Amino acid sequence: MKTVGVIAEYDPFHNGHRYQLARAKALSGADYAVVILGGDFTQRGLPALVNKYARCEMALLGGADLVLELPVCFSCGSAEYFAGGAVTLLSSLGVDALCFGSECGALSPLTQAARILLEEPALYQNLLLRYQQNGLSFPAARSRALCACMEEDAGPDTPSPKELLRAPNNILGIEYIKALLKCGSSMEIYTLPRQGAGHQDALLPGREAGFASALSLRRALLERTPLSSLVPFLPQTTLDILEREQRDGFISCEDFSSPLFYRLLGLQSRGYAGFADVSGALSDKIKNALEEYISFSQFGNLLKSRDLTYTRICRALTHILLNITEDFLREAASQKEAQYARILGFNPASAPLLSALSKTSVPLLSRPAEAEDLLSPLGKAMFRQDVFASGLYEGIRAQKAGRAPVHEYRRQVLKLPSAP
Repeated sequence: MKTVGVIAEYDPFHNGHRYQLARAKALSGADYAVVILGGDFTQRGLPALVNKYARCEMALLGGADLVLELPVCFSCGSAEYFAGGAVTLLSSLGVDALCFGSECGALSPLTQAARILLEEPALYQNLLLRYQQNGLSFPAARSRALCACMEEDAGPDTPSPKELLRAPNNILGIEYIKALLKCGSSMEIYTLPRQGAGHQDALLPGREAGFASALSLRRALLERTPLSSLVPFLPQTTLDILEREQRDGFISCEDFSSPLFYRLLGLQSRGYAGFADVSGALSDKIKNALEEYISFSQFGNLLKSRDLTYTRICRALTHILLNITEDFLREAASQKEAQYARILGFNPASAPLLSALSKTSVPLLSRPAEAEDLLSPLGKAMFRQDVFASGLYEGIRAQKAGRAPVHEYRRQVLKLPSAP
């Protein structure tokens, strides 16, 4: 039995994702595809359009065999934490291969970048220090130092390091490989060239394109574009689920404007330094700007600067909202093995896979109540964060729909009907 892992958010699941799952199995020769799914809050620092259970269903109907939830401290973290948490989970479960999409579609330059970041050779360290002394922020200095080191070893057919590091899927791919190298994993790695629209393309392409970015699809859905207009870009199963979910209303960061303001106001006197992605300078900036707060997105745009992107600000605000501190995130990320694997859903045909995974040292959670008996103190703390984040998300969703929220402990693992 061979398994391939895919790390995703599926916000929403579209034709490109279905293509990736099929190709991941074909390239790796895997019998089963294990998806590590970001939960109700995403790596962009924003809430997902629909909840994790709906996106799990989309994935299972689109070709996934097993869907596991990525703990929220990783799912809304930077690329390094997001990738590290997901790769550690796959590696701990003994998954044989990892497949991810990238703009370059080649492993060699991504692996070169990952090795430089992991090993930090003298040239890299000296350049990083020099660029920081010249006033560049750490992310900007790191990117420039990495480019310079890669150019030192560039061959005639090597892609431009600057272009390589501007592409978001490439950056995430580098972090996946770095995490695999760091944990000494023997997992096979495959990368697929991104098809069709770019990751940051905000507008829907022509109907004949077949592939649209998740960003353009989210924007269209939040702007109440008829689902019939999205037929060329989404599997029918996704369309059916979105039609069902839109009755409760799609979720955006604006739905969290009041809870975020309440949280920021309550912490204003002590400040926000110590939360993940929040420096002392950003804490002061938030405190000083709070009287201008109108909404989540407005405040994020107010705080952003040349050195702090809107995405970084959103992650910082979400960490404050969910009470995720830098120290806690570092402790969770430092573990050599995953603390648990929360099962969101599976295909009945994958029963042999579940049987094999149950023999690993990673606790498999099929019911939230099992956490108290099965998890370490750190695992319990991580899982409590997951439950809180999902409870907050479900509470907002229920308010929009005018109904009572469903508690996380009452959720059942999604099991697709057996084939006739």
